[in-house]
Amino acid sequence: MSKRSCLALSLCALSALALAVSGQVLAQQPVLITPAGAPNPYLQLTAPPSGPFGLPQIGLPALPMLPGLPDLRGIPIPLVGTLSAAPTKPYTMRPGIPPEAKKQMMQMMMPIMSGVFRMSMPDAMNMFTHKIKAKPGLSFDEVVESMMLRANKLNFKYVGNNLMYKDFRAVLGDMDAPRIEVHSFCDIAVGRDLLKISPEFLVFLPCRIGVMEDSDKQIWVMMLDWNLEWVAGYESQMSVSPELAKGAIDIRNKMAEIMQAGADGDL
Repeated sequence: MSKRSCLALSLCALSALALAVSGQVLAQQPVLITPAGAPNPYLQLTAPPSGPFGLPQIGLPALPMLPGLPDLRGIPIPLVGTLSAAPTKPYTMRPGIPPEAKKQMMQMMMPIMSGVFRMSMPDAMNMFTHKIKAKPGLSFDEVVESMMLRANKLNFKYVGNNLMYKDFRAVLGDMDAPRIEVHSFCDIAVGRDLLKISPEFLVFLPCRIGVMEDSDKQIWVMMLDWNLEWVAGYESQMSVSPELAKGAIDIRNKMAEIMQAGADGDL
């Protein structure tokens, strides 16, 4: 069996396992919380002792092993979600996830990200970035001006900026820092509707577009890429309501249009 086939079978088995237990893990506490300073249990080749809270251990099934991936069979999976639907009362905040549970979740993902997908930290940041290189000949100010004009046309309110490079120079004395600016925008109507459904969406607001020069003095525009196409087909399992999906897609499309206008120098 090829490596690609093994990986596909492994991912399918993980998905099937998640769906199989979804009906019984609503509001369940996470299991196997790693103590502070303890090694990552998902890098070990033996299963750890039974988890706390008297909860059943939910481990990975006997999956085909891939080169570079530790043997995770029998290692419990942290359960940090609830699979609960969007609340009927607007602005309802969900309970916070303990830092230990978040750490456990990331510990489970790291062997796969680094061993299978061979991702470094810069690779991971690149994965979650949507970026466009500006056309040659455009000045930094022309890129920003085009963005502002397109935002105004789309009824996106401009709510502020962070001229980071000025602080690099004034505070840190780094006179070689390239020009880097972060500009913030907000669609107040869509933002309000998203926060009614998921107040945690506030961490993404206001929407930010960064403009910067790279080491070759080329100008780039970029933003956090939260593309709902990544979860296409799994909206119901993730409790992504049609309203939430529509609002998020609308914001992202408008932000992408603002970025493209800036990169093209459209006036």
